[in-house]
Amino acid sequence: MSAPPQPLEALPEDWERALCVPAHPDDMEYGVASAVARWVDQGKYVAYALVTSGEAGIDGIAPEHAGPLREEEQRAACAAVGVDAVEFLGFPDGTLEYGLPLRRAIAAAIRRHRPDVVVTVNLRDSYGPGALNMADHVVTGRATLDAARDAGNRWVFRDLIDEELEPWNGVRMVLAGGSPEPTHAVDIDGYLEAGVASLQAHRAYLEAFGANAPDPEEMLEGFARAAGARLGVPLATAFETYPLRLL
Repeated sequence: MSAPPQPLEALPEDWERALCVPAHPDDMEYGVASAVARWVDQGKYVAYALVTSGEAGIDGIAPEHAGPLREEEQRAACAAVGVDAVEFLGFPDGTLEYGLPLRRAIAAAIRRHRPDVVVTVNLRDSYGPGALNMADHVVTGRATLDAARDAGNRWVFRDLIDEELEPWNGVRMVLAGGSPEPTHAVDIDGYLEAGVASLQAHRAYLEAFGANAPDPEEMLEGFARAAGARLGVPLATAFETYPLRLL
């Protein structure tokens, strides 16, 4: 008999700026977007820097057409939670490789936005028993964790100084959404609806699932209630937390 899930701690929110670094359009919309809506409502600055444009994500639409479409849907998804700072780093969807070019691009984004908190995707090999993660997520999460430290070291990617991107060592923590081993959570009571609207903005992507398309409201509410039970609130978004400083 498996042990019951461990309680989660409330995520510290005594910070002002966040940068979300997902691999693809829609990655943040499977729960994290509701937390983003809360943070924006608190007056925090939140920006998105997407590693790819998700151009390989719709089987029936060629990448050269899917990429711009998915970028448009992501901007609409961000608008639903109050985010207007959105950029795409231009790496190839489906074939991401961990390496210096990716770390450099993410470190540059961190230096541009100067966040206290960086949010990324699950970097573990699975989402739990029988639910394998995909390579793009693992690569993006691991590169983001490393880039958060690279951003503060002036002797790593020294050419960024020439682009007037000064080192930024102000990242307190990296948060991974969707991790099977969460440590903290954010109360999203009152913000689930915005998160649902954010996922629904990915209309073409969801329609491509056909009869197998998930119901955004039902799915996100299920995730939120499970995390909320571990935090002691009705609805929550869970994160695995990687502190770079004391929380």
